[in-house]
This record gives sequence, structure tokens and C-alpha cells, in this order.
Amino acid sequence: NGSALVPLAAMARFSTDPSAISINHQATFPAITVSFNLRPGASIGPVTQQISQAVAALRMPASISGAFAGTAAAFRESMASEPLLILAALLSVYVVLGMLYENLVHPLTILSTLPSAGVGALIALLLTHTELSIIALIGVLMLIGIVKKNAIMMIDFAIAEGRQHALPPEEAIVRAGLIRFRPIMMTTVAAIFGALPLVLGSGYGSEFRKPLGISIIGGLVFSQVITLYTTPVIYLWLDRASQRLRRRRKHA
Repeated sequence: NGSALVPLAAMARFSTDPSAISINHQATFPAITVSFNLRPGASIGPVTQQISQAVAALRMPASISGAFAGTAAAFRESMASEPLLILAALLSVYVVLGMLYENLVHPLTILSTLPSAGVGALIALLLTHTELSIIALIGVLMLIGIVKKNAIMMIDFAIAEGRQHALPPEEAIVRAGLIRFRPIMMTTVAAIFGALPLVLGSGYGSEFRKPLGISIIGGLVFSQVITLYTTPVIYLWLDRASQRLRRRRKHA
């Protein structure tokens, strides 16, 4: 009979199972999101690296791929651009100082003060158990503009003394260190006291500003102690090296 009903079990086998209401897609591929949280005291940098190693150890087929999203993806993108950002800042400072002094050697003397500032900032972050976040890195970039003024004060004065009074580089840099010592200390102490509210503040969002103040203070204190001794030495080394190059060019 054409009107007779045929049971579904006669031609198919079916079962009841739980299933997703909807299937998410990323681009044209079905995708699922696996979320994770950080333990207290853990940093997102090492955690993302451990997750990448765990995924690589699974040896999943080529049809399955994974990528970070959200905060982890933003962190990786920022870390990828940080070296270029620092390099661009150093290059721009070198170009401006080279145009100011009309010399390619003296800007290197001024830039030589920056590594000590970065080391001081990292030491301060380690001592205070503070992670190197984006805000702390901004503090390190700020130190590029704050710390180099110590060398600018000394180098600028030494160059002016050498040109006006025909002093040798050794005597000119000694006079610069003696006369410029007080303004260098005053500006550094003023910058340190300006950063103290960032560290000592306890209001809303203080944990967001503390890494900035810690990196600034640590970099200023460490670089102040180091650069007062290293800047004159590097100035004399580079000045003698430039004089040797001039002599070789004349002989050539």
C-alpha cells in the first residue's frame, strides 16, 4: 500500500547524543576556543611559550592549526614590534644629535649612557618582583630621553670649552664634569622625586602605574652612578679614535 508508513529504523540507525547548538568559524574553518588563566605570580610570556611547546608536542595533523587570540595575541604582537620600536628611537636620537653637533662620534658617547639605564630598570624590576610589562617597557623608553641629558650636559660643555679656550680633550672633559655635576644631580633627583608618586600611590589603578615608576627610578639611580665615571672615559676613547682616523685619511 503506497500510504503505509515505513519506520525510520527500517532504513537508518539513529541515537541521541549531546551536541553544540552552533559551530563557530574563524575565516572559513570551524574553530573552538580554549581559554586559560594565569596562576598568581605567573607571566603571560613564559606561559604562551609553554603552550606553544605543548601544542607542538601533540603532533597534530596538518589540517588542524592553532593560534593565540585576545590578550595573548596582543602580547605577542607587541613583543614582536618592541625591538623595532627601540631601534627606531635610538636611530632618531642619533640623527638629531649628529645634526646638533655636526659630528658622528659624539652622539655615540651620549648613547653609551642608555645601556646602563636599561640595566638599572631591569634590576629594579627584579628586586621588586615586578614583571617586564608593556608599561615597564614604556618607562625604559622614557629613560632614553631622561638619561642622555647627563651626557649632553657634559659633552656639550666639553666641546664648547675645547673650541673657545683651545683646551685638550682631557682638560675639557674634567672641567665639564666638575662644573656640570650639580645641574646633573639636580635634574636626576627631580626626575626621581617626580616618579615616586607612581611607585608609592595606592589608589585605583596604582598597580598599573607602579612598573612605570619602578623602571624610571631604577634606571635613573643606576645610570647616574655609572655614567658619571664612564661618560668621560668613552668621550676620550672616541675622540682619540676620531683623531686617528683623521690622521690616516691625511696620510692616505
